Amino acid sequence: MTERHWAIEVERRAERDLERLDPPVRGRVLDAIARLAIDPANAQIRKLQGRPESRLRIGDWRVIFDLDAERQSISIKRVLPRGRAYRK
Repeated sequence: MTERHWAIEVERRAERDLERLDPPVRGRVLDAIARLAIDPANAQIRKLQGRPESRLRIGDWRVIFDLDAERQSISIKRVLPRGRAYRK
């Protein structure tokens, strides 16, 4: 039986956020996103209050994303430090 991973779509703003990260931090963030694609139900994610997005915490960094359960896809919106992640 093969395991079906969720599709990951990275928006352009999130790509730029990832490019700006130090290589060790970028590696940790990408590993966390890969684990999220394997099993989002068991990932440590939180739905953001008053917003349609969810967040994944990686140390002091936050990955802001949308989950589409019907299409089994995850759309990465931003990768930001904790202090800036929740500003609208």
